Amino acid sequence: MLDVLQIPTSQLFALLTAIGFAAGLNLYATVAVLGLLARFGHLPLPPGLQLLQSWPVIAASGALFGIEFFADKIPAFDLIWNALHTFVRVPIAGLLAYEATKQLSPEQQLVATLLGATVALAAHGGKMAARAAVTPSPEPLSNIALSLGEDVLAVGLTWLATRHPYVAGTAALAFVLIVVVLIRWVIRAMRALFRGAEQELAG
Repeated sequence: MLDVLQIPTSQLFALLTAIGFAAGLNLYATVAVLGLLARFGHLPLPPGLQLLQSWPVIAASGALFGIEFFADKIPAFDLIWNALHTFVRVPIAGLLAYEATKQLSPEQQLVATLLGATVALAAHGGKMAARAAVTPSPEPLSNIALSLGEDVLAVGLTWLATRHPYVAGTAALAFVLIVVVLIRWVIRAMRALFRGAEQELAG
């Protein structure tokens, strides 16, 4: 059983990297999984995060996950939903990292907070970029498949982080690199699209 208060600092940072990425994809699923694992004795949480294992928090995060499950699969509306959640996923991912590292020095706690928020921002940005690329497609299946994949990845990565932090942290960093490439590709594609539109208007 993984004890967040007892594991080495490097292992804790690996865990927070994975949790941050999962939260950037689907915060409510991440919180619900952490709460359930802690509730049933599979993950001792630090004092600052023990609120997550209370039934009201588990129920609320589960209900919000249910709402997001459907809202995130509606083309166009999902872009609005995810844009608004920029102000939810990123700061709360940072807050989770902050509360999980109160036993560390203030400097390490600050680094952990920035790490959690930054990785969550990368995951969230990649999600937005992928949606921007897929939403114009006339068929809804690609959007639904992408959303389902994100849900599975968020839940799976959260669970993996509580069992094998280094593996999960390495996977999260690999996903961050993929996100960077994806965002650059989307930006180039959008620029090419706008240039094509301008040329057609000029012609």
